[in-house]
Amino acid sequence: MYSQIIQERVAQLRNEINFHNYRYFVLDSPLVSDGEYDQLMDELRTLEATYPELRTLDSPTQRVSGEAAEGFTKVEHPAPILSLDKATSREDIFVWHTRISKLLPEDASLSPLGNRAPAYVVEPKFDGLTVVLHYENGQLVLGATRGDGQIGEDITTNLRTINTLPLRIPVTPDGPQPPAYLVVRGEVLILLKDFEQLNARLAEAGQPTFANPRNAAAGSLRQLDPRVTAERPLTLYAYHIVTASHPVVASQWDALHYLKTLGFPIAAPLKNGDEVIRRFETLDSVADYCAEMNERRDMLLYEADGLVIKIDDLATQEALGAVGGRPRGAVAYKFPPQEATTTLNDVEFSVGRTGVLTPTALLVPTSIAGVTVSRASLHNFDFIKERDIRIGDRVLVRRAGDVIPYVVGPIVDARDGSEQSIQAPTVCPSCGDPIVHPEGEVAYMCINAACPAQRVQKLNYFAHVLDIEGLGERTAEQLVAQGLVAVPADLYTLTKAELLTLEGFADKKAENLLASIASSTGRDFARVLAALGIRGVGTTIAQVLATAFPSLDALALTSTESLAAVEGIGPIIAESIQSWFTRAHNREMVEKLRQAGLRLRVAPTPESAVPSQTGPLPLKGLNFVITGTLSRPRDEVKAWIEARGGKVTGSVSSKTHYLIIGENPGGNKYNRAQQLNIPMLDETALYTLTK
Repeated sequence: MYSQIIQERVAQLRNEINFHNYRYFVLDSPLVSDGEYDQLMDELRTLEATYPELRTLDSPTQRVSGEAAEGFTKVEHPAPILSLDKATSREDIFVWHTRISKLLPEDASLSPLGNRAPAYVVEPKFDGLTVVLHYENGQLVLGATRGDGQIGEDITTNLRTINTLPLRIPVTPDGPQPPAYLVVRGEVLILLKDFEQLNARLAEAGQPTFANPRNAAAGSLRQLDPRVTAERPLTLYAYHIVTASHPVVASQWDALHYLKTLGFPIAAPLKNGDEVIRRFETLDSVADYCAEMNERRDMLLYEADGLVIKIDDLATQEALGAVGGRPRGAVAYKFPPQEATTTLNDVEFSVGRTGVLTPTALLVPTSIAGVTVSRASLHNFDFIKERDIRIGDRVLVRRAGDVIPYVVGPIVDARDGSEQSIQAPTVCPSCGDPIVHPEGEVAYMCINAACPAQRVQKLNYFAHVLDIEGLGERTAEQLVAQGLVAVPADLYTLTKAELLTLEGFADKKAENLLASIASSTGRDFARVLAALGIRGVGTTIAQVLATAFPSLDALALTSTESLAAVEGIGPIIAESIQSWFTRAHNREMVEKLRQAGLRLRVAPTPESAVPSQTGPLPLKGLNFVITGTLSRPRDEVKAWIEARGGKVTGSVSSKTHYLIIGENPGGNKYNRAQQLNIPMLDETALYTLTK
């Protein structure tokens, strides 16, 4: 039996962890280090394991739990989840407004026919999957898909895996107490940057890639096994209160801000920080903003196919009612489609660092949203086969934001019989070795470790992960072509004289590259592990492994079964890791990296590595952010700060006290610190803070 003290500690831990999740995943402004967060989670897991009767569904330890379901249960929504009429022009917006104005009584609040014009709220029209979230006494009890607007499917277990979705509200200590019953409508999607990384990871692992972010999000939420959903980078945005046990707001503008105070994320700003959600007093301003956002849609962090215009006053919205399953008080302004049709002339095959072949469509150049497109992704050979895409086809090509343009499919009715099927190559286009197609995998692969294309991509990837400035794909191609670098470890034996033999290299450029290569030896163990290019081991998995294993040697000696038992690894990645270490040329490269001085183990306690301090904690209460390359490994400097009471966070915010500047600082952190007038220190000045 547990005591009152234990029960209170469990509740305190949950509140703290939920708050830190909100700061990290929603605000991107953490207040604690990863180590401190892990300590809180470990303590909560231990207490819940010791006292299982204290474990609840809204505990942050339960985001991934349960076995795969056999199917989804149907659930009825508490109110209709309606879709919207659309407008495609400025004129359509005014037609909508004129139509609804005739339906309101003369004395209606904020009536367009009264003395006061209505206010409007404009929000992004997300291209994701609508979800309906039910909270009782602040706890998430049900999450469902929209379905047909009346009946949806219970996907609560999968929704719990989304880190931006609050399991209990409010998530902030000073947030308002929610109604006893609250139903919120939101959208689950995948951010564009996360989508590209997801597809790259799937391609490297020889798995099918997704055609677009919406398909990826929808497919992820409809997985019967929540552990699969948990591996996908899903994001939630809330935008509507469906119903509540008592009224909480009177306007849509207030509803959005109320949801935000409870801890729900609402639409993220544009890439430059400008807010997307806006409130306007006139319809002219609304129409102007729609036209402006049509030109700036590439600044969105996610796919959106338009904007939603809503009458701000909720009583007016209710008075307007709905017709044909569509509310009269809102309309969707649709952006012109970012797609076009053109002819697929040929297919080019490129070889990635793991040997996987990627097909790219070579197109008759066409303009999509003002950008000339002549190449587009074909994803993989399964996609080509499923869509029956052929050379010579008229194809539909889509471009959204910064996502690489991709072929949607062929226009079958445009065929004249001259089209040719696309065949996977039988030999590598780079080295000429035979192509293999592993059983059960999507990928076609070149398994020649000496393949020049693979060497270039491995070197380019290695340089990217370890922040070796000046070493891009062009330089990597030169180094491999001239025989100066066969494996990434050869970088550390390069000489200035060798670099000067390359086209475009002079003294300064050669010296800068050598200096950047030398500074990369200070990167932490997790980043070195990620840079090795082990199939399936990117930066996230590398961090998991670095936490579980103290060194590369320990990892190499671990059995496949033990690796697979590590949370987040699984049998496929475990097999990939073990297979990598069995190859002689990989073991040779590890020894070269060891001789070059790269970190192949977790850093020891750094107290002897940097100036020491005893007595009181001189940095207590101070928050630091680090940018650029320091003279010592960053994790050592971070540990030194934390040992003296300070905190190191990953992003600059108004809570940051100092930005520590190293060589080649990142522009985002530096610019943000300037905007907020945050003091900047070099490494030497940091150490003088304790004197």
